[in-house]
Amino acid sequence: MFEIIKAGGWVMWPIILCSIVAMAIIGERFWSLQRRLVVPKGLVPQVWKWVKEDKLDKKRLAALRSHSPLGKILAAALVNRNHDREMMKTSIEEVSNQVVHDLERYLNTLATIAEVSPLLGLLGTVTGIIRMFAGIGEVGLGNPTVLSSGLSEALITTAAGLTIAIPSLVCYRYFRGLVDELILLMEQEALKMLDVLHGEREP
Repeated sequence: MFEIIKAGGWVMWPIILCSIVAMAIIGERFWSLQRRLVVPKGLVPQVWKWVKEDKLDKKRLAALRSHSPLGKILAAALVNRNHDREMMKTSIEEVSNQVVHDLERYLNTLATIAEVSPLLGLLGTVTGIIRMFAGIGEVGLGNPTVLSSGLSEALITTAAGLTIAIPSLVCYRYFRGLVDELILLMEQEALKMLDVLHGEREP
């Protein structure tokens, strides 16, 4: 493996750095964007039970806020539960923007890696070809080692760049779709809670 990296030249090092960052982001997002952590099942009925039994104090609101992204949205609405529906809806929208930002954390970085990695591979291709022609200029066409070293640098960096870019792009698209799905679920749950509190929906 080290010999392949060495043959790829200095461009391999930023490509390897991109791969490490991409793997870290993908692992972290797979863990953080689990549905059970973002939109816990049964949270809305539990909150409604607290409201109905008049047990929704500051301590429970603080626990709800730190419980999950959905909990943070519900807590924002419940803090203003004595106000009208529009005020509660505005509070939900304000906190939702922050929650969406948290759910999309690192995704721009992952998209950047997906775009930059093939360009780094292309840069390696160019430097490999330059090295190959420089070698030809020095020793002529009689030494196949000079040709093979420049050509291997070009091919290795191109392959390495694409190897990082393809899974990064696939994961980025997957996470974007997952975030959109989770946002929709949270909005539905929050509106359900809103309707129940204002008597527009059965608990």
